[in-house]
Amino acid sequence: MENQEQNNEISEGYKSVPSEYFTGKVWLKALVASDEHTNCTISEVVFSPAARNNWHTHPSNQILIVTEGIGYYQEEGAAIREIRTGDVVNVLPGIKHWHGASPDSRFVHLAVNLNTENGMVNWMERVTDQQYYLKA
Repeated sequence: MENQEQNNEISEGYKSVPSEYFTGKVWLKALVASDEHTNCTISEVVFSPAARNNWHTHPSNQILIVTEGIGYYQEEGAAIREIRTGDVVNVLPGIKHWHGASPDSRFVHLAVNLNTENGMVNWMERVTDQQYYLKA
């Protein structure tokens, strides 16, 4: 996948995410869809270096499982936290936060969204370069 990413392409099944909610190149692959039997979704999200999502909240828990690279996670009012392969973050309902890749590393995580009948995500403002580079 790394060589394909350098050519602005990515493996089959991945889709570019809407640029209105993300800064930089980010791809998503849906692995499990919510339906009448499963009230969660699981997606793999690939962030190019320095890419990140906007500030946002979730109506129910979101669990992030880091599978590759070095990323950043920040809750509003707290310091940016570095997260690495093997780390797990349980984002509680209503917590304003963002996550993405560090400046020099691609970052991949599984996103598990629970209780999808309550909704998925409430998007907010962009994470500014000034906010992002406080950690770098």
